[in-house]
Amino acid sequence: MATSESVLISGLIGSSPPMLDVYRMTRKVAPTAATVLLTGETGTGKELIARALHELSPRATGPFIRVNCGALSESLLESELFGHAKGAFTSANENRTGRFEAAHGGTIFLDEINSVSYQLQVKLLRVLQEHEFERVGDTRTIRVDVRVIAATNVDLQDEITAGRFREDLFYRLNVIPIYLPALRERGDDIIDLVTFFARRYAMANGIPVPTITSDAMRFLQQYGWPGNVRELQNYIERALVLSTGGEIMAELLPPHVRGLAPVRIGRRASEDLESLCTDLVSRRLAQVGEESTDVYNQVINVVEKELILQVLRQSQGVQTRTATRLGINRNTLHKKIEDHQLGSEAR
Repeated sequence: MATSESVLISGLIGSSPPMLDVYRMTRKVAPTAATVLLTGETGTGKELIARALHELSPRATGPFIRVNCGALSESLLESELFGHAKGAFTSANENRTGRFEAAHGGTIFLDEINSVSYQLQVKLLRVLQEHEFERVGDTRTIRVDVRVIAATNVDLQDEITAGRFREDLFYRLNVIPIYLPALRERGDDIIDLVTFFARRYAMANGIPVPTITSDAMRFLQQYGWPGNVRELQNYIERALVLSTGGEIMAELLPPHVRGLAPVRIGRRASEDLESLCTDLVSRRLAQVGEESTDVYNQVINVVEKELILQVLRQSQGVQTRTATRLGINRNTLHKKIEDHQLGSEAR
C-alpha cells in the first residue's frame, strides 16, 4: 500500500484522506490517454489537478492549454477553440490557429465545460470521438492528438435533465471522473494551507512570516468556507497585509468568519433552505411571544435546532452531507448536534 509521502503531488497542499484519494487517482490516471472530468465547487483546485495530470503524463513536454469556456460568447468560443479562416467573418483578416490545434501533442483543459452552448457541444463531441475538426469558415479537416481534461462546478446530470447538456458528450467526457472535495470536507488541511499562504504572501511582501494566534486558527478551522481554498487564500493575504507585530490575530479576519455576521452558505444550500428558515422563524416568533425579554436568542436557538434536525433527516443522518448542505465545517456541526442533543438523528 502506498504511503502518504509517495502519493503526495508536488505543489499541492493537503494530506487529508479525501485529498490523498484525489492524489492516488491523479497519479493512476495521468500516464494514460483517458479523458478526465474534474468536478467540485469553485475554488477547490481543479486547474491544479489538471496541470498535475499533464505534468505527470507522457505529454508533459507538450503544451498545456487552458480555456475558460464560461468567459466567452458562443461565437467567440468556437473561434477560440477551433480557429478560423481568413474572411470567415468581418474581423477575420487572417487565418487563426485555435486552442485545440495549439494543444497538439499536449493537453487541453476545458474549464466550466457546462457553459458551452448546446450547438457547440456537437463539435466538441466530434473532436473527442474523431480527433478532427474544421476551422470556422474553412472546409479543410484538421486532425489533432490532444488529451482533453474538462472541469465543471455544476452537476452535469442536472444540466442534461434541463436540456442544456448533451448526454452523449457527458459520457464521452466522464471516462475518468475525479471529485475535488470542498474545503469543509478536508478540514484537517486548513492548518497546512494557512501556513503555506502566510509564507507565500510574507515572501511576496518582503516581511517576516507571521505567526497565527490560536483564536484566529480556531475561527479558520470552524468556518464553512463556501469559497473554498480560494476564499481562504484571500483572507490570509488580507490579514497579513493588515497585521502588525508579526501576528495574524482573530480581529483581522472578516466578521462572518468569526461568527459576528450571518454565516455565508453556498447558493444551492441557501436556495433550498431559505423558505424553511422563513417559515421556522415566523412560527417560533409567534410561539415565544413578542414580550419575551430574550426573544431573539430563543428564536435563533430553536430555529437553528430545527434547521439542523430537518437537514439531518433529509441527509439520512450523514453528518458530512448535512454540513455540506448547511455550508459549515463538520466539526462545527458535530458540536451543534451535541449542544442541541440531536445525536440520535446523526450517524
